[in-house]
Amino acid sequence: MNRWLALLPLAVLAALAALFIGWSLKRDPAFKPDALVGQTIPETVLPMLTGDQAGPGHLDLKTAGVGKPMLVNVFASWCAPCRIEHPKLLALKERGIAVVGIAYKDEPVATHAFLDEMGDPYSMVLVDREGRAGLDLGISGVPETFAVDALGRITAKQSGPLLNDADIDRLVASMQAPPRPLPTAKP
Repeated sequence: MNRWLALLPLAVLAALAALFIGWSLKRDPAFKPDALVGQTIPETVLPMLTGDQAGPGHLDLKTAGVGKPMLVNVFASWCAPCRIEHPKLLALKERGIAVVGIAYKDEPVATHAFLDEMGDPYSMVLVDREGRAGLDLGISGVPETFAVDALGRITAKQSGPLLNDADIDRLVASMQAPPRPLPTAKP
């Protein structure tokens, strides 16, 4: 009897391992949740990066685009993939595309040093020390980029670094509003 009790923890561990393996075999590793696509961007108020300080100005993420399409890029100075995608963000700036940066769980001094070293592709940088905007946006890590149209609606999302032009073109094309017909007056 004591011998069976000694083997009980091993049997429980084997059962848990079998459950985990079964779950992981059914899980699609390419699945990237896009829960906020089609919804308005959250109204998260964050301090703006001014030099190497957070503030004194604060800005609502929803109004950061000032009624124009924008990309919102969540990044961090400590993030290696963020360094890899940085030249693509600089190229977007050269094309005249507004990119708003959110420094995720990063110190303003480190963010400022990162942008001094790599170049600043952002029209503005918001500081998210506690990760509140990351929670509101539902990110799974950094970097992540959201395409936002002129009405403040998220139209596409890229999880992970922007590495190829097809992903960038998909984001940029999605945030461009379709032409609207002019209202006509009826007599």
